[in-house]
Amino acid sequence: MYAAKYEPTKNEIPRGFSKFRRGDRVMTYNSKKGTVVRLEKDEYGEYFVVKLDAFSGEYAYEASDLVKIVN
Repeated sequence: MYAAKYEPTKNEIPRGFSKFRRGDRVMTYNSKKGTVVRLEKDEYGEYFVVKLDAFSGEYAYEASDLVKIVN
């Protein structure tokens, strides 16, 4: 089993990833609602960490797996 190196960012999302911002409400590819917490980076790429409403904890998603909820 291979473990990815963890390199935390400064908890800010770069302007190139302006599709989502911290605090944005999103829906995942499997229809779960949540809030974007931060952007993380490891050796496989960058991903968004989302706190889901239905579950405790934080989960990682690629930008293509999320849809912004507009109120």
